[in-house]
Amino acid sequence: MTPAAEDWTITDIEADETPRADDVVVIEAADTFYGPVQALFKVSLRVGKGETVAVLGGNASGKSTVIKTALGMVQPKRGAVRVLGRPIGGLRPYQVIGLGVGSIPEGRRVFAEMSVRENLLMGAFVRRKEAAATLAAEIDAATRLFPVLQGRMGQLAGTLSGGEQQMLAMARAWMRKPELLCIDEPSMGLSPLYVDRVYDAIAALKAKGATILMVEQSANRALEIADRAYVLRAGHIVVRGRAAALAGDPAIRRAYLGERPTPKTD
Repeated sequence: MTPAAEDWTITDIEADETPRADDVVVIEAADTFYGPVQALFKVSLRVGKGETVAVLGGNASGKSTVIKTALGMVQPKRGAVRVLGRPIGGLRPYQVIGLGVGSIPEGRRVFAEMSVRENLLMGAFVRRKEAAATLAAEIDAATRLFPVLQGRMGQLAGTLSGGEQQMLAMARAWMRKPELLCIDEPSMGLSPLYVDRVYDAIAALKAKGATILMVEQSANRALEIADRAYVLRAGHIVVRGRAAALAGDPAIRRAYLGERPTPKTD
């Protein structure tokens, strides 16, 4: 039996939930539903300017619903959501994106029949009135951040490997100069080599001052790069706090992050 909402408690591990004036994302006590099925129960979180915040959990934990709630893809029945200082209740996802959000969806979703260059230009569509030289310089900068794309400008995006498509999706989102990047499951379906490359790219974006809200099933990798993290189970936040503190707590890792205890030897 799933406990009622009031029976769930949150474990704080060096948590800092103090609101700040420059918070980029604030979700307050969100109850989010898909039809009659409740996916989030009184979920609250914040993402400060320049922070990387990870939302972790297993399948059906509600973590992807958090990012959909932040993007306006689903509207909470109760609670409030603010993105870049603006309440987004009633806004459509394209309106939320228009506030200055870059979205990197689960499954990458590149434009398969367009070239790599055309995909990057689609990322800069809201900046289409800028000079061609400016956009060309931005494409050059993006390919320096994501070097696997160098020399691939004319290649159809659908012919890239899964890892290369993930890089393209990230570069495309970065082309719009977003104030917030929302990344859904960046390591899903990738080989270990490309997981490393994707996280190197996220680290590079973070070093440039990007504000990142990231949903991830691979807790170890996410905690290596995040500043703070929230762990969900069955739609409830069960753990929150500084990422390094969560990663260093063996009890938390065993209870919530899927780590098995080390067998004893005689």
